Amino acid sequence: MNVKISDFEPFIAVATFRSFRLAAEAAGVTSSAMSHSIRQLEERLKIRLFNRTTRSVSLTDAGHKLFESLHPLFDHAMDAIEAINDYRDTPIGTLRINAVRLGGRYRLAPLVAGFSKVYPDVRVEIIQDDNLVDIVSSEYDAGVRLREIIEKDMISIPLGQPVRYAVVASPEYLQTHASPKQPQDLLDHSCIQFRYPGGRSYQWQFSRDNERTGINVKGMLEVNDLDVSLGLALDGAGISYVLYEMAEPYINNGKLVSILEDWMTELPSFYLYYSNRKYASAAFQAFVEYIKTHH
Repeated sequence: MNVKISDFEPFIAVATFRSFRLAAEAAGVTSSAMSHSIRQLEERLKIRLFNRTTRSVSLTDAGHKLFESLHPLFDHAMDAIEAINDYRDTPIGTLRINAVRLGGRYRLAPLVAGFSKVYPDVRVEIIQDDNLVDIVSSEYDAGVRLREIIEKDMISIPLGQPVRYAVVASPEYLQTHASPKQPQDLLDHSCIQFRYPGGRSYQWQFSRDNERTGINVKGMLEVNDLDVSLGLALDGAGISYVLYEMAEPYINNGKLVSILEDWMTELPSFYLYYSNRKYASAAFQAFVEYIKTHH
């Protein structure tokens, strides 16, 4: 029996109104089209559902039984549709964002703090992860990464100012090691290497005027967390390459020394990115607009 749930919508309408004309008006179709739909349904079910006269319409016993079974289901379906209307019209619900740790801490979190004050009914979950995550298959609303690794088919919005890195070491380390004057000098130093979750070591990037270079630094220490790298530098274990915002308080209080500053240039910012959202929830639309106006 080739019957779909949508085939029963005309039946529910006629059974509710006890009138083909009124059911047709409610559905926005002609009376003849409504009557044709009912005839087709009866032919597929091979049973009469309505008794018809020129003046009235009534349900058969089979029609009554079917209506009693289906009517609550359709009511629940309409209630469910009505329940999600708020998600379309009012910023409520939950937003899930997957963010690389530094981008989440230094760019996303301050923006979310401000957004939550304006939209207190929106729950925001920030999941920090340095792995490159497929936000669509993992059911995230958005992600935060550096722009160069975001897929081209994603929509992206910059989060704050461009990213600036710093090469830092403690005064104690530099008392016993000559301060590097150019990036190549780092090869003679104990550098704290950073390894991506996928296993590849990060190449320290430098540029000055029209010259760009990348250095595969050497050292006996390797980490997968820049907070740990910064801590090791503070303890005099070697030279670290970290986000400038992480090191700035320690540079200002003299616990770290910034070196090779004339080789450090700004890089594109962290970006919020997401897939096409033609019918996005009101909460997500409000979040994107907030980011656009406050980044």
